[in-house]
Amino acid sequence: MEYQNLRLSIDSGVAWITIDRPRALNALNRETLCELDGVFEQLRNDSEVRVLVLTGAGEKAFVAGADIKELAENNALKSNLHARMGQRLMDKLETL
Repeated sequence: MEYQNLRLSIDSGVAWITIDRPRALNALNRETLCELDGVFEQLRNDSEVRVLVLTGAGEKAFVAGADIKELAENNALKSNLHARMGQRLMDKLETL
């Protein structure tokens, strides 16, 4: 699968996911959260992957947090949905 904001490589049972939005300090926008959800599902079903390394591109930040520019355009309901999506994603990561 091809991603816009992530890079995935798998070598010897180790999956490397790089969040690749260095100009935005790898801030988690909706598209990136959706891509992470997809890659976590892909890895959940790959019996050869034993280790997951999650990293960020660039020199300044692993992940700055939520994408504030995107959140500024949201109303309260959309912001709440974004936060819930992020929490579900972190729950999914925890159970991998």
